Amino acid sequence: MGDERVEAMEIDAQQRQEVAAAVPDGFNADYLRIYYGKLFPYGDFFKWLAYGNDAKHPGCDQSYIGRRELSFTLENDIYLRFQSFDTAAELETSIKEKCPFKIDIGPVYSVDPAKRHAYAQSGNNVFVPVERELIFDIDISDYDDVRYCCSGADTCLDCWPLMTIVIKILDTSLRGDFGFNHILWVYSGRRGVHCWVCDSRARKLSNEQRSAIADYFRVYKGGENSLKKVSLTGPVLHPFLARSYTDVLKCFFEDKLLHSQQLFASEERCQKILELIPDQNVASELHDKWQGNRRSSISKEDVNAARWEQLKTTLQSGKHKTQGLRRCVEEIVFSYTYPRLDMEVSKHMNHLLKAPFCIHPKTGRVCVPIDPNNCEDFDPTAVPTLSQLLGELNAAGMQIDSENDWERTSLEKYIRFFRTSFLQPMLKACKEELETAYSAKLQQSKNTLSW
Repeated sequence: MGDERVEAMEIDAQQRQEVAAAVPDGFNADYLRIYYGKLFPYGDFFKWLAYGNDAKHPGCDQSYIGRRELSFTLENDIYLRFQSFDTAAELETSIKEKCPFKIDIGPVYSVDPAKRHAYAQSGNNVFVPVERELIFDIDISDYDDVRYCCSGADTCLDCWPLMTIVIKILDTSLRGDFGFNHILWVYSGRRGVHCWVCDSRARKLSNEQRSAIADYFRVYKGGENSLKKVSLTGPVLHPFLARSYTDVLKCFFEDKLLHSQQLFASEERCQKILELIPDQNVASELHDKWQGNRRSSISKEDVNAARWEQLKTTLQSGKHKTQGLRRCVEEIVFSYTYPRLDMEVSKHMNHLLKAPFCIHPKTGRVCVPIDPNNCEDFDPTAVPTLSQLLGELNAAGMQIDSENDWERTSLEKYIRFFRTSFLQPMLKACKEELETAYSAKLQQSKNTLSW
């Protein structure tokens, strides 16, 4: 009897795998409809954007969430801006009905964005953005001049670590230098990462303050045509840059990037690095050395490390005492590894940014959160795809309609992380702030009355 049961279980498992395999790869509206019907975490998503203002606390701003702009991109690039929702149920109904291929999150406005026209007649500045997370958007395609494995929107495990470096450097600084705590990192679904800084202090920053923070991180200033894209001026590096260099960039450049991108493996690639040396004589001296040792027995694998060591020794030797040349080694490392931010996105409140848990229409991948403490382990090629998730739902048996279908798919660990590591601590902080503000208000009205 036991054997029969085992056999039946094996057949059952096999059938489930076959069903799972029956979902063809790709992206289409029908798949998306099932995803929005069964897997999208509406409750958590809504709680995040409400920042504690959806509770029953008397200090809540009941209008808060209804003043947030969401924009939907529908099939055939139909673009719906200024959508707004007062409840999670309303949001869920609209998404299921419209089946957006992309959802973008905008700012919280002074009035409900859906009713903005009603306010337009009543004079100036009634409809303005008043709150917005501090956001950063980094695309790996901006690193095309320093990666040789892929280009454009393509990524692989050789170049993706450039995004890991972004997370390490920005996350450490946003927490350590600026004192922010509630930071959400999200995979863009294809070629980059998004950062949402959600502390109330960050959300209330003016455009000028946002610009100042963006500029704090700005090192990479080169345009398309300027050879030297990083200039580290001054007698010593800023403490933030010095820390980034010693803790993260130097090791990453020497231990990983040199080899994974074969930075010195061809004449052309060597030339590119030599162009970053301001002294023509030194550059020529190195070029001659490398021409010479091409005929030696240095293996292809070691040529990158050997040439880098020669460059460092030459630039940092006693005879090149000038500030510019000693700093040049650091500038080369920064040019190749330092985060390249899309500055405009961070500087202005009214920028839209793609929502977490969307599906990227080109790759079919979910825009999942990334744990900054374990970002080295994040593998973009292993992120669940739409067809994979539907296969897992099929395998788990679609007829069991549970409240949390996502628990039976590989989306589970990402929603769990979003909830426990980001959302709950943040909502706790929001609640404490609401309590404090409400108590202060009560005290103030008491004081006024006692007059």
